[in-house]
Amino acid sequence: MSIARLIKLSLVGRAAQKTETLEALQELGCMHVLPLAPPPSEPEKISARGARDAYKALRFLTDVPEPRRQIQRDTDFNMDQFVKDVRDLMQRSRDMTDRRDFLADRIAKVRPWGDLDFPPDDVLAGNRLWFYQLPLKRRDALNGLTLPWAILEQDHRFIYAVLISSDEPADDILPVPRTHTGSLPIHELEAQLEEAEIAIEALEAERVAQTRYLTLMRRNLSVAESAAELAHATQKVRDEEAMFALQGWVPEDLVDAVLDMAKGKDAAILIEDPGPEDSPPTLLEQPEKRNAAVDLALFYQVPGYKDWDPSVIVAVSFAFFFAMIVADAGYGVVILLGLLLFWKRMDGTAGQKSWRRYGLIISGATIVYGVLVGSYVGVSPPEGSILAKVKLLDLNNFGAMMMVSIVVGVLHLVLANALAAHAAWGQRKAIANLGWIAALIGGFVLWLSYMKGNSATPGAVILSAGVLAILWFSSDRQIDKPIDWLWRLIGGIQALAGAMGAFGDVLSYMRLFALGLASASLAITFNDLAVSVMHALKGPGILFALLILIVGHALNFALAMMSGVVHGLRLNYIEFFKWGLPDEGIVFRPFARKEVQE
Repeated sequence: MSIARLIKLSLVGRAAQKTETLEALQELGCMHVLPLAPPPSEPEKISARGARDAYKALRFLTDVPEPRRQIQRDTDFNMDQFVKDVRDLMQRSRDMTDRRDFLADRIAKVRPWGDLDFPPDDVLAGNRLWFYQLPLKRRDALNGLTLPWAILEQDHRFIYAVLISSDEPADDILPVPRTHTGSLPIHELEAQLEEAEIAIEALEAERVAQTRYLTLMRRNLSVAESAAELAHATQKVRDEEAMFALQGWVPEDLVDAVLDMAKGKDAAILIEDPGPEDSPPTLLEQPEKRNAAVDLALFYQVPGYKDWDPSVIVAVSFAFFFAMIVADAGYGVVILLGLLLFWKRMDGTAGQKSWRRYGLIISGATIVYGVLVGSYVGVSPPEGSILAKVKLLDLNNFGAMMMVSIVVGVLHLVLANALAAHAAWGQRKAIANLGWIAALIGGFVLWLSYMKGNSATPGAVILSAGVLAILWFSSDRQIDKPIDWLWRLIGGIQALAGAMGAFGDVLSYMRLFALGLASASLAITFNDLAVSVMHALKGPGILFALLILIVGHALNFALAMMSGVVHGLRLNYIEFFKWGLPDEGIVFRPFARKEVQE
């Protein structure tokens, strides 16, 4: 796999051919459109990618527990109008639900004062009623009032009082704020609440009736998505009197197809290679069977256009790291059996098939590594057996396993710098990457020499050469005057400050050994505990031992899966990408028509 080479195309045509040209370009589905026109000043008028309204309407209808019998054919079905009708139904349902909740809340607040019919203003000689909910302990505050008042209701906590006044009383007339009850009595509010609930039922019935179009809606989602994509691209087109202009990136091998289309629409095309100031998007060229590797690599970061494709390396290293963290062949078999259980369900799309194949790689790597460390659900193979003979690693040999983890870390970071140097070859930073490779290898050789008591000269020479390369080639500053030499040296010193980071990144790979040891130790512990319980309790001890084995290994398996995924990805995304892909790119999003769903 590699990053596709892109060409910038600028298309100019007649305004009368604008819609037809855009539809033809969408049919080709090969251009990443660039904005030539500023977006609308009003955010609500900006066309978003994807048929958001259609998906909201679909979710609204699919939430109905018992949909109606589906209509399979309807020549008059209009997707756009149907989505508008469902969205309108959603809004009316939301408004009526809000009104129902408001009325229920108002009734709950007014009920303590009783079902009052408010008299007209002229009956009270221009006075009005003002309601207060007063705690019992503040009853004495009523005695000091100069305004007429009365207690309408009282419970074990509050006094519900009313004051009579032509003007609203002052805020401090009582030690509590005034209660807003409105002007409608409870029986009127309850009547309105009943009407709202009946209206909600009617709207729900309308919603259920609309579910008969779910199948047609799903079939036409591609139409809605294509229309939204077209509207989004149209807003990026620049219009000038009787002409329009469109610009975007196209893969090099598809430029001829765009040229043929433009010729048929009487449009002019300007072809340009990416310039130094351009930031082309990144399009990874890969066969469908490797979709899982691409998904895994792009999950965290998109590589830059001038960088390299990390998909295969990330996929391979993640499977290896996952196996080292789980460190048990029995757990690998469980993963394989689970994958086989869902095998047919993952036979739909090319992406699902790719993940299915990658699952085989992960389970196979886990089984192989589990055999190498001699762990089978926490049980070691008997001495002299075939499985014991192929046990090449001992998790309890801390020195050897630490050495393996450090070697893996050094090789992983060396590979990252080597690929970064290859991508930047011809630039000064490529030499700096080679310097980091020398520094990593030299530091490792120096450490080995110290551990074994050998001469430190080879490691020191390699490390020194790497430090000099980092110091002098890390800065890309141009030399225009003598002071620039100093600034270039300062830039190298700043880059060299990353040496501590490199040391820490190598040590991060120690988690492979630590987590693998923890997983294996827990498995052994649960096995020993089950055996102890079985021997201590005759009869029921077998049942308790089985429970311990099932619960213990299920917990340990879950922890191993979580650790394998999180830390296996972390070593790729954080440590590996830091050295190999320091810059993030832009994903290539083609302006294309969506496939029709059957």
